[in-house]
Amino acid sequence: MLRFKGTLRSFSVWAKRFFRVNPGALPIVGFQVLLVACAVMLVFGFSVLAEGVAVAAYFLLVAGVVLQLVCFVRGSGGEEVSG
Repeated sequence: MLRFKGTLRSFSVWAKRFFRVNPGALPIVGFQVLLVACAVMLVFGFSVLAEGVAVAAYFLLVAGVVLQLVCFVRGSGGEEVSG
């Protein structure tokens, strides 16, 4: 049990740092969760509800991609990265 708490604590620290560096990641993860929920709703025959949730999921995806793009442009200073 003690080992699990240490692993959970280190994952929590990693996740906080990851979402701070990647602000668009949280809406994108939310999109993925809602998309899976839509699939489950479709399996159980709630197609109208699944459609509404899918629209909300799409908006989360758009918000996440825009946030990541803004973060990328600010981080690179608007300059192209030469490879």
